[in-house]
Amino acid sequence: MTYGKILHQPEGCFINVNVGGFKQRMDLTVLKRFPQTRLARLLCCRSKEAILELCDDFSPSEMEYYFDRNPSFFCYILNFYLTGKIHLVDGLCVVSFFQEIEYWGIKERHLDFCCSTKSDEVQLNSSGSSITDLSVLEDDEQMFEGSWCANVRRSVWIRLENPGSSTSAKVMAVASLAVVITSIVAMCVHSMPDFHQVDPAEKKIENPVLTFFESLCVVFFSAEFILRLVVSPSARKFMCSPLNIIDLLSVMPFYVTILCDLMNEGESTDLENVGKVVQILRLMRVFRVLKLARHSAGLRSLGATLRHSSREVGLLVLFLSVGISVFSSLIYCVEKDSQDSELQTIPIGWWWATISMTTVGYGDTLPVTLAGKLIGTLCIICGLLIVALPITNIFNNFSFPLLPKCLLRAWV
Repeated sequence: MTYGKILHQPEGCFINVNVGGFKQRMDLTVLKRFPQTRLARLLCCRSKEAILELCDDFSPSEMEYYFDRNPSFFCYILNFYLTGKIHLVDGLCVVSFFQEIEYWGIKERHLDFCCSTKSDEVQLNSSGSSITDLSVLEDDEQMFEGSWCANVRRSVWIRLENPGSSTSAKVMAVASLAVVITSIVAMCVHSMPDFHQVDPAEKKIENPVLTFFESLCVVFFSAEFILRLVVSPSARKFMCSPLNIIDLLSVMPFYVTILCDLMNEGESTDLENVGKVVQILRLMRVFRVLKLARHSAGLRSLGATLRHSSREVGLLVLFLSVGISVFSSLIYCVEKDSQDSELQTIPIGWWWATISMTTVGYGDTLPVTLAGKLIGTLCIICGLLIVALPITNIFNNFSFPLLPKCLLRAWV
């Protein structure tokens, strides 16, 4: 019997699937919608040995495939084939859930929206990578198929994106992290007066040692960015990544500063503000601090928390804005007639209400009348309540439980 004949059957034919005693007849056209899944891969098998690599037993006479898996979970697999989305199973361990969908060849990206938010916040404490990161990296690897120098580019891409893949990848990650730290230290030292230098004309000039380290770090960042862009599976997707945008912003000020310095050599009156632009661009080197997010799971977790807590953060800003507007108007009404009070305008009241509701309390601006002090007390109490309302949800998003190491082995 030819086991691959199922591929040549007319549309509308079925195969019989037996999962732990639960039997189901499945349409071939439905399976072919997801060719990377385990059941769809059965359609490409040409021998019994190949079939048994994907299932536990096979009956040629009945064309029945047997799987020794949890039959109750298979109901969710059937729903996935019909809807294209899968949901987290209530009462099932998260580790077991991801192991099950990995067995059936279903990607985590197929989680429905109602469950994807919860899944995205789950982190792997063994490597600092999330399940989403691993799934995206796996999808990126598949995009190399059929492209130029696919094997070489895939190898370099894995080493650059997954430090835990090999020893060389770890060395590259440590080297990148060391250069980032060196650049940040050089930027901080550059601001210290003891390292400032002047030329014979008493004009400030760059410290040559710090300039050397600055140039060396920028060359490394530029080479790393260009290499990652060249070997990336999709240049458009690469340039839309927040981390890659940060990498680009961290090196662009250096080159723009050089260009502005060259343009300013002629001392043209049309470029009299170039010096100020250069100073602003040099301050933009602070973006290099954000490059640490590529090597820090904690910073990535913070970014994910803010992204998934956008609703709570928006409510917090809204509540504070309303409170600031109300209390700034109230304090202006009771303090405007007092000569000793500095709260003589509503904009000044905005500043006072902001530092009061956020419990900062600089003390540079404060009410002097009895009514103003009562309003100030009420403002502080309301600020405490308003800030405390959404903090619980934000904290829960940040402290979402971590997955154990065994899950990493299940996905790698």
